[in-house]
Amino acid sequence: MDTVEQVVYIVTTIDKFALLFNIVHRQSLKQALVFCNRRDEVRKLAKMLTRHGIKCSMLSGEIPQKKRISRLEDFKTGKIRVLVATDVAGRGIHIQGMDYVINFMLPHDPEDYVHRIGRTGRAGATGTSVGFADEKDAFYIPAIEAFIEQKLNCIEPNKEWLTAPKPIPARKKRRSRRRRNKKNIRVIYVEL
Repeated sequence: MDTVEQVVYIVTTIDKFALLFNIVHRQSLKQALVFCNRRDEVRKLAKMLTRHGIKCSMLSGEIPQKKRISRLEDFKTGKIRVLVATDVAGRGIHIQGMDYVINFMLPHDPEDYVHRIGRTGRAGATGTSVGFADEKDAFYIPAIEAFIEQKLNCIEPNKEWLTAPKPIPARKKRRSRRRRNKKNIRVIYVEL
């Protein structure tokens, strides 16, 4: 953990997404592994990132193993910029040169915090662990600090980082112009 810079942003629940978007976008992160605590949170966050133009995918226990492997490979090769994961899916992930791990939600178990930030700063390389502590998650900080035996650097984000752009409008599906309706069929009789 000595090779991992740890920062925790004190932020409201409402501002979390904007902060995440701005960290990824403004710092031009090529790859970021983002952790949530539950599958539904992973799904929701991945959908929001996609709507805002960030290529991402998700890993959770509900994703079949074959798809997890494929998504992880896409992340490693740079086809996916952000990988949103739960702790179960995040354990054992090794990605060479992983610079950023973001705890969108702080884990309830301090040991999970150590596993999460351990995805970066490996093999002597340096990395950054960013955590978001909202009204609920802030209560987990003392237990995490006791477990890792050090104080976390808790700061407030810059105000301009708390504004996200509007989502990219969804494309409308085109309807086929052909109608297969018997009423539209004309029958022509030709006399011979």
